[in-house]
Amino acid sequence: MTMWRKGLTAVAVASLVAACGGGSDDNGQPLDLTILHINDHHSTLESKAKTLKLSAGGTAAQDVTVDAGGFPRVTAAIAELAAQSPNVLKLHAGDALTGTLYFNRAGADGEADAAMMNTVCFDAFTLGNHEFDKGDTGLKGFLDRLHAGSCKTPVLSANVQFGANSALHASRAPGLVSPSTVVERGGQKIGIVGLTIAGKTKASSSPDADTRFEDEAVAAQREIDRLRAQGINKIILMSHIGYGYDQEVIARLSGVDIAVGGDSHTLLGPDALATTGVGTPGGAYPTRLADKDGKNVCLVQAWEYAQVVGELKVSFDAKGEVTSCNGTPHVLIGNDYRIGTALTAPAATDAQRAAIAASVAATGFLRVTAPQAAATAALQPFKDKVAVFNQTQVAVAPQELCSRRVPGGVGSADYSRSSPACTAEGSVSVRGGDIQQLVAQAYLEVANARYGGADLTLQSGGGVRVPLQGTVTAAQAIQVLPFGNMLFRLDVTGQEVKGMLEDGLQAVYGPGGSTGPYPYTGGMRFDVNASAANGSRASGIEVRDNGTGNWVALDPAKTYKLFVLSFNATGGDGYRTLAAVPAARRLDIGVLDADVFFSYIEALPKDGTTGLPLLGRLSHDLYSTKSFVGLN
Repeated sequence: MTMWRKGLTAVAVASLVAACGGGSDDNGQPLDLTILHINDHHSTLESKAKTLKLSAGGTAAQDVTVDAGGFPRVTAAIAELAAQSPNVLKLHAGDALTGTLYFNRAGADGEADAAMMNTVCFDAFTLGNHEFDKGDTGLKGFLDRLHAGSCKTPVLSANVQFGANSALHASRAPGLVSPSTVVERGGQKIGIVGLTIAGKTKASSSPDADTRFEDEAVAAQREIDRLRAQGINKIILMSHIGYGYDQEVIARLSGVDIAVGGDSHTLLGPDALATTGVGTPGGAYPTRLADKDGKNVCLVQAWEYAQVVGELKVSFDAKGEVTSCNGTPHVLIGNDYRIGTALTAPAATDAQRAAIAASVAATGFLRVTAPQAAATAALQPFKDKVAVFNQTQVAVAPQELCSRRVPGGVGSADYSRSSPACTAEGSVSVRGGDIQQLVAQAYLEVANARYGGADLTLQSGGGVRVPLQGTVTAAQAIQVLPFGNMLFRLDVTGQEVKGMLEDGLQAVYGPGGSTGPYPYTGGMRFDVNASAANGSRASGIEVRDNGTGNWVALDPAKTYKLFVLSFNATGGDGYRTLAAVPAARRLDIGVLDADVFFSYIEALPKDGTTGLPLLGRLSHDLYSTKSFVGLN
């Protein structure tokens, strides 16, 4: 047996050596177990194009685009892998919900996700923070739909305590959510314990006010002890708490053997995942750790958005202790190879296809998988509903919501983006685009209504693509924010806010600048002098008090809650200050930008004639650019 960590105590070493030599308990036999798992699919049910770096027969890797991921591929991969091994468990480590229009525009909230999960029939599902986005009542509706068929997947969380008035309180929904479940494989019992990230769920989702979340390690240990007291000596922790926190919690626990994680959207596996263009891995698959007693623990996670199915092979000795674990993060792709960066690029020739297929096989993690026909058929009615929704009239905009990335007069950058009528008004030259500002305001208002609150928001001018006027369909609203970004919440100091603004302005007005990064903010306004030196272009920065509506000067030492797109939060458009904010001060809210925009629209007053929400310009005092001086 290979030792996984240096520094194990002599007692731990002795116990591991003894375990390899045999021993007995109630089960008395070794067990090989295969765990197939996903997490954080976030209502991502359709496949998407993905560009990889692969050999197509030339001397260097080149761009090859494939159709990748999607839940019908997940279903197919799990079924195919399960057929290859005895003693299989199928696990979902949470955050099934929220993230695309399939969540709440394709039927009842979570209906499509429940239907697709039931094509797999998971052995257990742990509650993630986003399962609470529609409150306890919304969660119960989703769980009822998940259990409407024959699967009846056990739903787990050991650290949630539903409030007295919750729809999920034990008096109203007995057994619907359990701390753990026990399954049997190879004649042996295996305990599976669920965990939900505590602080994040309470702070940025919408559980009922009196629903509480206990310390993760305390709750996990209590449930592990309860299972072990029943003679169960193989324990899986299904933990929606994040890869880094998993490692901290495991070090505090006694008796856990495997952790199947979620929440942090961590890609695990070899460095070749990065060079192949899949993504940058955050650690090894599996990550080998030790619990507080020095005993082996295997930790895995399967990235995000129905792109990877993890396959973990674990061997237990006769005493129920882990002697080995290994596995593969299967990245699911199709084999209609296109040479270039789009699915419309030229198809690979026969010779190129042969070379690409060999390159795919050589990675060890790319898995060509055809979507399962039954799962594809199950998805189709929901796909049809999304198509219908896209044509639905969602608002009316009597006055054009002008689009303009940056302010500025005649001859300035982006001057012709606005319609002639908007340009003639002159407002966009002073304050910038109406639609850009409206999106930033939408983030602010919806964050304060649903996602734990925000003091200010940021939207890059180039991320908002089209103006709106007249009757607005859902498809047109999506065109406003077409990139499918998720929202993050960052806790930032006033000094970092100032740095953020200067980053955006430097990315526009510095050497090689472009118009896209110009900062539009909700809940904050400032004066801009594009001709000033880097670091001095923004002045007179004020933040609006959510309670009083008063504007007060930005405090460099104060901490503010910033709602921002994942793209900018990770440094996109030159926002380096935001990229440097440490993990402890950032939350992945996991809600789609376009869906936030829809939520904002739905809350607006209705037009008396059409009955549609009335989408109008904001009052000028809410625009982020108070005054603008262009380049000399």
